[in-house]
Amino acid sequence: MLAYRHPEAFLEIIDALVENSIHYLLGQLKAGADVLQIFDTWAGVLPPREFQRWSIEPTRRIVQGVRAQVPDAKVIGFPRGAGAQLPGYVDATGVDAVSIDWAAEPSFIRERVQSKVAVQGNLDPLVLIAGGAALDRAIDDVLENYARGRLIFNLGHGITPETPIAHVEQMIRRVRDYKE
Repeated sequence: MLAYRHPEAFLEIIDALVENSIHYLLGQLKAGADVLQIFDTWAGVLPPREFQRWSIEPTRRIVQGVRAQVPDAKVIGFPRGAGAQLPGYVDATGVDAVSIDWAAEPSFIRERVQSKVAVQGNLDPLVLIAGGAALDRAIDDVLENYARGRLIFNLGHGITPETPIAHVEQMIRRVRDYKE
């Protein structure tokens, strides 16, 4: 509501977040990080004009600010739920890779996103809780859809506390044993 009712005030908050994110991410690089990730968990709820203004533009500024200090910094963007807006996000922000959630349409991602940058994701965290044959099928589906391109296998969002460690181990074995 603040963004709609008081866009100038909201922009001041975004500006502060951008500047502090740049400083924080530069600190991560100095501490030895190989890759940075910018999370925008609520990006997918924004209509296109607002997505451009409140997700793409701040991410672009963060990437630009980090690379002004560390030109070869590798950055992954995660505009969760962005769907059809992902190609524009990739083009406008300059990220090296993009995380995708489990709702992403595989053929769209392969053709319009993975053809440009690496993708990270997109196993549903709930199937990781379920385990068993359902987990194996879901892992195979991710790999069959994306392993021919640049892929960082990962969840489509964070791991939940109730996830059994045995299921994580099952996932790791399955991914490592995968053969095209």
